[in-house]
Amino acid sequence: MPRYHPDLHAAADHALRQLDDDWARLVDRCGPRGAPQHPGQDPYQTLIRAVIHQQVHGRAAAAILGRLLALFPQQPFPAPEQLLATTPEQLRACGLSASKQRSVLGIADAKRAGRIPDYDSAQQMDDDSLIRQLTELWGVGRWTVEMLLIDTLGRTDILPVDDFGVREGYRRLKQLPQSPTPKQLRELGAAWAPYRTFASWYLWHAGHNLPAPAP
Repeated sequence: MPRYHPDLHAAADHALRQLDDDWARLVDRCGPRGAPQHPGQDPYQTLIRAVIHQQVHGRAAAAILGRLLALFPQQPFPAPEQLLATTPEQLRACGLSASKQRSVLGIADAKRAGRIPDYDSAQQMDDDSLIRQLTELWGVGRWTVEMLLIDTLGRTDILPVDDFGVREGYRRLKQLPQSPTPKQLRELGAAWAPYRTFASWYLWHAGHNLPAPAP
């Protein structure tokens, strides 16, 4: 279970540059990429934040999260018991759909029951075990747990093949008429191990910054 360390950037960038000229140009253009965004955060909190961001524009998700946190002004993030004590009306006013309310409250209940490990315990679990355990929660899919693995636990060989941004980044990198399927990207990504998290970060960047192929 390799974890992020700044010294890994040089090794990852070197390996990705060796793939081909397209990768070399991408790495040179925007490297280094791959640092965790929320290192050390409690997985419970990371899952709540990830659910709020599901299928919502980043600014809208930030606004929803801000309204939710404003319900608990005395602390940085609500405890599970506090979330479970909120009313559907309060959560709806924050912008949470009925589906996301169910997910958020399910995560809070699982944390209270000890079914979501804390940060130190999660770091002792391998990727697949953590994915299996947490995707048993309603509304928590593989992508959500992969964001936890990347952004909080700093795992360095994660490729979220279901992420549209990653697939679109590969399309733009290679100037393809359409994005690869998750299965195709998984097969392509085998060549990027053991630095698939770094590759994912570069592809996210490519999806937002490289020009789309001409029609």
